[in-house]
Amino acid sequence: MAFDVELDVRGLACPLPILRAKKALSGMVDGQILKVVATDPESPKDFAVFCRQTRNELLSSQSSTDEHTFLIRRVTTPL
Repeated sequence: MAFDVELDVRGLACPLPILRAKKALSGMVDGQILKVVATDPESPKDFAVFCRQTRNELLSSQSSTDEHTFLIRRVTTPL
């Protein structure tokens, strides 16, 4: 799947991957896709919760032995 911005947070532990993703998403427009590559073993759970709480759409979550890749669609919810 195509993406607009890629964020490499390999080697960083929670909460840094989430904080960096939040910052990256804040600079994106509605509908753009962020690709995140992380190595924190808790990141699949953390990004699922993050997307649920922020209402951004987790399009894909893939894990290999020591690396996790997420595709997140920026969603702006009206107030």
